Amino acid sequence: MRKNLLFYLITLLVFGSGIYFVLDYGAQLSPAVHAPGIGNGSAVTAGGAPGLALLDRLHTPLGVLLMQLIVIILAARAIGAVFLRVGQPAVVGEMLAGILLGPSLLGLVLPQAQAFLFPAASLGALSLLSQIGVLLFMFVVGIEVDLQHLRKKAQAAVLVSHASIIVPFFLGVAVSLLIYQTLAPATISFSAFALFMGIAMSITAFPVLARILEERRLTRTPLGVIAIACAAVDDITAWCMLAVVVAMVKADGLIGASLTIALALVFIFTMLFVVRPQAARLLRAEDFNETHSKGLVAAVLIFVFVSALLTEAIGIHALFGAFLAGVVMPSNSRLRGFLRERLETFSAVFLLPLFFAFTGLRTQIGLLDDWPSWLLCAGLIAVAIAGKLGGSMLAARWTGMGWKDSFSIGVLMNTRGLVELIVLNIGYDLGILSPRIFTMMVLMALVTTFMTGPILSLLGYGRRVPSP
Repeated sequence: MRKNLLFYLITLLVFGSGIYFVLDYGAQLSPAVHAPGIGNGSAVTAGGAPGLALLDRLHTPLGVLLMQLIVIILAARAIGAVFLRVGQPAVVGEMLAGILLGPSLLGLVLPQAQAFLFPAASLGALSLLSQIGVLLFMFVVGIEVDLQHLRKKAQAAVLVSHASIIVPFFLGVAVSLLIYQTLAPATISFSAFALFMGIAMSITAFPVLARILEERRLTRTPLGVIAIACAAVDDITAWCMLAVVVAMVKADGLIGASLTIALALVFIFTMLFVVRPQAARLLRAEDFNETHSKGLVAAVLIFVFVSALLTEAIGIHALFGAFLAGVVMPSNSRLRGFLRERLETFSAVFLLPLFFAFTGLRTQIGLLDDWPSWLLCAGLIAVAIAGKLGGSMLAARWTGMGWKDSFSIGVLMNTRGLVELIVLNIGYDLGILSPRIFTMMVLMALVTTFMTGPILSLLGYGRRVPSP
């Protein structure tokens, strides 16, 4: 013990003294003369107030991103927990948290704090991270689409889901006649604006709907089975329609988009009839071993990103490729559950709140600064509810369901949630939606999602099972 201590002290003394004498001698040396412009501006200023220096160090690109992650995740979890306690899906609270962090609240109450947390130069990194989260989310959405189950309920599901698309789609196109000249961007054509409004009115949030049914123990009831089947068909149909509209906008017209649409059809055919059987063969149930989970997750992620990259290259948006990658996963429930658990948790807790925050930064409720604007917003919400809920309800009634179940189907199909926000952001990025109409449609997504749970409770369809 003494021997080790003596060696330790001698080592510190010898080398510590050496460091001191080297520094003392080096202090007498003069630096070389640099050419003008070389090395200038790279020195760190030691002066200034300590508090300001700390803030400067926090406001590096990495520091800003880390602050954003902390604030966004805390806000999403806190408000999501509050909404869970009042019987709403957590995703509704997380959507609202994103809006509260934007100019609609934080920017209004504490504009300096909002500018410090979300400077314009940082939004590019935040957007890219959020897009990765949405890609993973859309893959999980695709995983939850069971094609074999859809075949069993195909007739009723197709009738109800397509009625729940065509009715609000028509109303969205029709209402575009009234709002195009005042709300559409100057550079966008009426056809592109009207078609996109039709799709935005037609969306159903399949994942949120599935969570609501699961929390209320309705998944295996006749109502739950037909609702999930209808929402799955709705999702597939709406995304295919959206792909066509995106192709038209990017190619500036239907004729110019014909090649893009043809390539998209080839891609869909290849994924469903070539890739899906091969995936089922490569990932057979007896070969699936969770001890090789890292390799499996890595292979699946590569597949998702390659699919997304192909659809991005085709011109129908990367999200469609990620969604279809989930659809073609083998029907092995254990495998799907394993992938969902690994990918959904990370994307839902860490990445999706970034998407909500990014959406919130684009949502400017202050743009609705007069009663005509709010009345127009209320009118759009009413049209969206009447088209989606009414169309679904009447179609369900036509298939022989009772009025109560038919109305419940309409209420469930009217749930728009996160999927609607994804579609709206695509429209915003393509320049189809102006900031004002974007804000109105985001509010519509919140209202139609928020109303689902309370109405189901009033109808007596189960109470939400508290999360552990």
